[in-house]
Amino acid sequence: MTYIRTLLNGIFEENPVFVLVLGLAPALFVSTSVVNAVGLGVATLIVLICSNVVISLLRKFIPNKIRLLSQVAIIACFVTIVQILLNTYFPDLARDLGIFVPLIVVNGIIVYEAAIFATEHSPLESFIKGAAIGLGFLAALIVMAFFRELLGNGTILGFAVFGERFDPASIMIMPPGAFLTLGIGLAIFAAVKSRGKENE
Repeated sequence: MTYIRTLLNGIFEENPVFVLVLGLAPALFVSTSVVNAVGLGVATLIVLICSNVVISLLRKFIPNKIRLLSQVAIIACFVTIVQILLNTYFPDLARDLGIFVPLIVVNGIIVYEAAIFATEHSPLESFIKGAAIGLGFLAALIVMAFFRELLGNGTILGFAVFGERFDPASIMIMPPGAFLTLGIGLAIFAAVKSRGKENE
């Protein structure tokens, strides 16, 4: 039950984008389409889970003086593996995601989780926490991309949703649309969280 609650907290109460306000640069950039959002979200999820588990397993063997350097090296290894897999099996997606795949190494979500949680908890707990935060990031990307692609292109996953008369709001797939979508998401999460505290 505790693990399920941790997973739900990562998606809602501790959502990386809409609550913790981490990883905003990739969230704003790749959320122009659902495909890109899923691609980067899954890549980040894999790196989070793998790096959290390995860092947790090695936490007692890594000296404090080189802890941060070791964490970055471990994260970079998994990012490299994910990037190679993307380039091999999904070259078009890898091209669209561009620099944001290698930048997972310095993504605030990864560093935050590796430095704060995995160094103090068991591998299983670190796995669950990494999955929770990764799923929260993935969910935030998909939500933003869904509305931006739908309103900006009139499509979902590349398939037309509206008829020929639909006039897409091109601004939604431009930077202003990204900030507008993010702002609305932040406002909704803040309002829900505030109301939850009032009901306690």
